Amino acid sequence: MKIINATIYLSGPLTKDTVGRIYDDYRQSSEKNSIERIDLKEVYRIDSAGVAFLDIIKSESELIPELQNVSPEIKETIKTFSVQKSEKYREKQRPNFFENLGENFFTSGNNFISGLYLSADVFYWSLHDLFTGKHRRKGSIIQQSVLIGVNAVGIIGLLSFILGLILALQSSAQLRQLGANIYIADLVGISMVREMGPMMTAIIVAGRSGSAFTSEIATMKISEELDALRTMSINPIRFLVVPKFLAMTICMPLLVTMATFLGIFAGLLVAVYYLNLSAVAYINEMFNFLTLKDQVIGLSKSVFFAWVIVIIGIYFGFKVTGGAEGVGKVTTKSVVASVFAVIVLDALFSLFYMI
Repeated sequence: MKIINATIYLSGPLTKDTVGRIYDDYRQSSEKNSIERIDLKEVYRIDSAGVAFLDIIKSESELIPELQNVSPEIKETIKTFSVQKSEKYREKQRPNFFENLGENFFTSGNNFISGLYLSADVFYWSLHDLFTGKHRRKGSIIQQSVLIGVNAVGIIGLLSFILGLILALQSSAQLRQLGANIYIADLVGISMVREMGPMMTAIIVAGRSGSAFTSEIATMKISEELDALRTMSINPIRFLVVPKFLAMTICMPLLVTMATFLGIFAGLLVAVYYLNLSAVAYINEMFNFLTLKDQVIGLSKSVFFAWVIVIIGIYFGFKVTGGAEGVGKVTTKSVVASVFAVIVLDALFSLFYMI
């Protein structure tokens, strides 16, 4: 071994039998940190020990040395056993605030455009198949309606009743001090019909059915079932998504109506047993206060919430990457995005109907 002009010249075999002696000579050299080139012209054989020695030279040098005069056989051996990268590792600079902001902006824009394309596809095939069910599985809408609506009646009914009960109890304590007991009917009625009924139902359905949509589509994509459908000339949107979309559109207003009635009924119990109002007075006050516009607002919200939950759920399902871990990640993202979208959409509806 010789080191001349920042070049280390190696000769003979670089094997487990010789590399120990060469390594000792290398460690004693004062120029080992300034090596820029490694000349292997006179090296005719190398094994994994020799490649490891070359990696040590590369790792301890200030600049990764360039290999020179390497025969094809030795180059192949180095490629097989080397653990060093071909270029010197440079730590990436952490992006600053504006770089992160720009990247998030473009990513959000691309996701929004992809979501619009998906929404257009879903709406088109839903309207098309609503009148021509030739490509739809028989009974698929009924099956999805049972999964989305019937199986959710218990949890939504219970939570809506408890929500109406809490709302009435918290309000009645203040109204009782002011002698305005009768207005408990107005407060519970308008809250459940316009806001709490549609929004809480949508949040429950997003966590229950929206996550199921995402995990189902994502699992089918991971297992290449979606590719199999396309191979058979079956559109996954028409075959998988349209029944869910139509079933959700039907079930959500019905679930919201049920939740609203149960919340109002809970308020009725508080009015009768805590505020000493009669059931007739409570019901008359509510019907006198609520208008057709309030009911239309609540039901229209439920339809838009249903569409948002389905589209977000299937969007994340189609975007899955990786294996089972990827399915879990997109399912979590789907639920978070759905709940966020429902709350934002509810706020926009509130602003729109106030104008």
